[in-house]
Amino acid sequence: MKQQDKFSSKLGAIAVAAGSAVGLGNIWRFPYILGENGGAAFLLIYILFTIIIALPVLISEFSIGRMAGLSATAAFKKLAPGKKWYFIGLSGVLCAFVIISFYNVVAGWTLYYTYLAIVGDLQSLNEQEVTQLYQQTSSDTTTCIFWMVLIVGAIAYIVARGVQDGIEKYSKVLMPLLFLLMIVLCVRSVTLDNASEGLAFLLNPDFSKLTPTAIFAALGQAFFSLSIGMGVMITYGSYINKAQNIQRSAMSIVVIDFIVALLAGIMIFPCAFSFGISPDSGPGLVFVTLPNIFNKMTAGHIMSIAFFLLLAIAALTSSISLFEVLVSFAKAQYGIGRRKATIIASVLTVCVGIICAVSPTVFSLFDNVSANILLPLGAFFIVLFIPIVLGRKRLRKELEANGDKCKTFSLLYFLIKFIVPLAIFSLFLYCIVNWLFVN
Repeated sequence: MKQQDKFSSKLGAIAVAAGSAVGLGNIWRFPYILGENGGAAFLLIYILFTIIIALPVLISEFSIGRMAGLSATAAFKKLAPGKKWYFIGLSGVLCAFVIISFYNVVAGWTLYYTYLAIVGDLQSLNEQEVTQLYQQTSSDTTTCIFWMVLIVGAIAYIVARGVQDGIEKYSKVLMPLLFLLMIVLCVRSVTLDNASEGLAFLLNPDFSKLTPTAIFAALGQAFFSLSIGMGVMITYGSYINKAQNIQRSAMSIVVIDFIVALLAGIMIFPCAFSFGISPDSGPGLVFVTLPNIFNKMTAGHIMSIAFFLLLAIAALTSSISLFEVLVSFAKAQYGIGRRKATIIASVLTVCVGIICAVSPTVFSLFDNVSANILLPLGAFFIVLFIPIVLGRKRLRKELEANGDKCKTFSLLYFLIKFIVPLAIFSLFLYCIVNWLFVN
């Protein structure tokens, strides 16, 4: 099998992986999932799951990818020849396909809102008109499909250019711009009337609002926002050079991911409470809160253009990672070139994306199934693969390939072997019992 391309630098590896982790999962999905599940208490559980469960899975995926030097499915075939473990890679490809099918619909919304901001159609709208605009946008099938196709075209262009000239090059430029603009919007949001109520909702935990469903949602969000459990980070791990420290890179990505999620919350919830928008407004939360901020800001028109452009960019960086899973799989499995694989992936995801755009039920189903079932399931089998197939010595050797001593290895291996699979299994058990006997 052909060896994968490589990132040109440590910064490039972190920027690309962070670009996958930092996207609509943080800015669009995290605020509305947090809003639906009680606020600050959910945030604390999310942080706990990210550190104890998601981070070990991320390190495991990077290790598997770099050790094999191949895409997800091919990596498992190489590391466990003659065994059936490659089904983990196949399930990851399926999960990536499911996610990108509805994800591109939301990505299309971001591009459409960028257009509306440029032409000035977001200016001078009152709170009710902003809400009506989102409702019209999300229910207008033609608009959804048109903008979805445009953003898929942009994704395909970047992915077709390859790892260094496409994915890495664009991620290193786009991610810092997103950070800067989010900070500016956070400053404006916290200066609005009644902003303190939104900050309290985000930062002052009320554990009476924390339900078992919210706990399960926190785990799903940790997997979703970090793009783990579906082969993305295995694929990106195959592009990481041996000279780089996997643990440090993974921890850097987790920190960046959390900071952006927190900034998104600070940006959204003070505004929502200021304008009387319910924090549990669902997938449209970011689209009905941010335009209200811009209409209260000096140079709000320019800021709205910049924000929705960068939100589209965030959607782009995450979608790129999902596309890369599909493209790498097609290249390895069928021996076709990157461009041909990109075209096939684009056509297939657009076709299924149209179904998601037409049917809110399918959209919601894909969202919930991917985050709460497919991603945790993929992560569960990935951490089983480490002790059963790779073993302690091979994992440690890979983590220390750059010459650095892995001082926390014993703790990490304990989490991977016992805590992570037990936690995921327990939550799956709860989910099954809840479906059978509660709903």
